[in-house]
Amino acid sequence: MTESDSIAQGDSPLDLRLSDDELLAQREHVTDFIAEQIDEAGVDGAVLGLSGGVDSAAVAYLAVEALGAENLHGLVMPSEVNDPETMSDAERVAEDLGIEYDVIEIEPIVETFLEAYPEAEADRMAVGNVRVRARAVLNYLVANTEDGLVLGTGNRTESLTGYFTKYGDGAVDCHPIANLYKQQVRQLARHLGVPADIASRTPTAGMWVDQTDEGELGVEYDTIDSILALQVEGGVSTSATAKIVGVEQSVVEHVQELYEQSAHKRAMPPTPTPL
Repeated sequence: MTESDSIAQGDSPLDLRLSDDELLAQREHVTDFIAEQIDEAGVDGAVLGLSGGVDSAAVAYLAVEALGAENLHGLVMPSEVNDPETMSDAERVAEDLGIEYDVIEIEPIVETFLEAYPEAEADRMAVGNVRVRARAVLNYLVANTEDGLVLGTGNRTESLTGYFTKYGDGAVDCHPIANLYKQQVRQLARHLGVPADIASRTPTAGMWVDQTDEGELGVEYDTIDSILALQVEGGVSTSATAKIVGVEQSVVEHVQELYEQSAHKRAMPPTPTPL
């Protein structure tokens, strides 16, 4: 993916917000899910990477509700490209919830990889993915040490567009909020009491300076959610989807392409059929 010069936005995106009853049902469903995953695995607790964004904050609040603060360990893993304010907010979430957390600077790890293979240094995407995968390795280091599961923070929008790093932020033991579109995660976060400034923050994967999700995807999140709900999951035609959402047909085709080209990220690695 490359950073887009402009971000497409629909004139009439769908309202996919959940009702109050649906929010309560999702809250109960996800907290039960987290508790069941820990119980079935027979482990002591969970580990969660905290980014300062809405997704990890929502999962943190849900996990504390499910497991208790004493059974969740947070990791804040800044690099030289992260906004210090965002990292400070990651710590704020941990402190507000009363969970134990560690701050681990990942840039020395990234530099070790680049020293081993300096040819990659000019490839911004490759280096960005190393940052994400370094965080995944640290999540599992702590999880193995403390007998816990790694909780994912990916949402439905990211999954269907492939907007995650393979074996990076996609490398987790369970995906508590993977059934919710991005706009629904924001809504659930506010319902849970996540601070408003965190719930409304511009999403970023923290892969390089000034990187944003929507800049890379080239489409605003509410518009992507609408296209996914209508065309990818609802079977509505490309032209009808474009008309309903209020975008050019090429925008719908772009989102459809993201979905199709990222199919490998949502599947186990292929193997040949047995002889």
